[in-house]
Amino acid sequence: MLMPLIAIVAGLALLVWSADRFVDGSAAAARHFGMPPLLIGMIVVGFGTSAPEMVVSALAASQGNPGLALGNAYGSNITNIALILGITALMAPIAVHSQVMRKELPVLTLVTLGAAWQLLDGWLSRWDAVSLMVVFAALLGWSIWTGRSRPDDALAADIGDELAAHPMPLRPALFWLVTGLVLLILSSRLLVWGAVAVAHGFGVSDLFIGLTIVAVGTSLPELASSILAARKGEHDLALGNILGSNLFNTLAVVGIAGLIHPMRVPDDILVRDLPVMTALTLALFVIGYGFRGPGRINRVEGGLLLATFIGYTGYLAATAF
Repeated sequence: MLMPLIAIVAGLALLVWSADRFVDGSAAAARHFGMPPLLIGMIVVGFGTSAPEMVVSALAASQGNPGLALGNAYGSNITNIALILGITALMAPIAVHSQVMRKELPVLTLVTLGAAWQLLDGWLSRWDAVSLMVVFAALLGWSIWTGRSRPDDALAADIGDELAAHPMPLRPALFWLVTGLVLLILSSRLLVWGAVAVAHGFGVSDLFIGLTIVAVGTSLPELASSILAARKGEHDLALGNILGSNLFNTLAVVGIAGLIHPMRVPDDILVRDLPVMTALTLALFVIGYGFRGPGRINRVEGGLLLATFIGYTGYLAATAF
C-alpha cells in the first residue's frame, strides 16, 4: 500500500508542475504566433488547465475505470466552483466586467443541464460522447470568433497583462510546451495506477477516489491561477479559469473518455454528484451573471460555496466505507 500512496503524491506533484509548465509554454508560443490575448485566455489557458483532467480521465477510461474517469471530471467541476471560487472570493470579492464571461455563464449552465439530461438513462454511449465533442467543437469556433471580434474585452486586458509580465522567448516556450505535455501523460499514468490501487486496498470505490483525491489534485492548477489572478485584481481572469475549465471537463474530458470506452454511469453519480454539480452551476450563474449590472461574487457567497464543498466532501467520506 505504501507504493500506491507514494505514486499518488508523486503523480499529483508532477502533474501540477507539468501542467503549469505546459500552460506557460503554450500561452507564450501562441503569443509569438500572433494569437489574440482573449483567444489565448479562452482556449489555450482553458485547455492547459484542464489537461490534467483530460489525460487522467482518458487513461482511466482506457483501463475500464468509469468511476475514476467520470468522478475526476465531475468532481473537478464541483471543486472548481465550490472550493476554488469559494476560497478566491473569500480572499477578494470577484467582480465580473467581461462581456465574454457574462456570455459563458449561461452557456456553461445550458451545457451542464444538457450533459446531466444526457446521462439520465445510466449510460455514456459513444453517440453521447460524439454529441459532446460536436458541442465542444462549436464552442471552440465561437471562442475563436469572439477572440478575434472583441480585442478590447476586459478578459483580453487581463491576459495581455499576464503575458507582458512573464515574457518567454519562442524556443523555451516550445520546449516547455512539449516537455510539459510529455510529463503530463507520464504523471497521469502514475496517478491513475496509484489511485486504483489505493481504492482497492482500502475497499472504497474508484468513484470516491476520483471525486476527492484525484479531482482536487487535478484542479490545483486552477486554484493557483485563480488565487493569483484575484490577488492582482484580475477578476475576469480568475472566473474565466473556472468557466473554461468546467466547459472543457463537461464536454471534452467526458467526451474523450466516452469515445475511448463507452461506459455505464454509476448510480451515485446520477443521484448525488450530477445534482450537486448542476445546483452549483446554477448558483454560479445566478450570483455571477449580474442581471442589473456587472456580476459580483462577494465574501458571503464565497463562504457559502466553500461550506458546500466541505459538507459535500464530508458526506462522501462518511458514506465511502
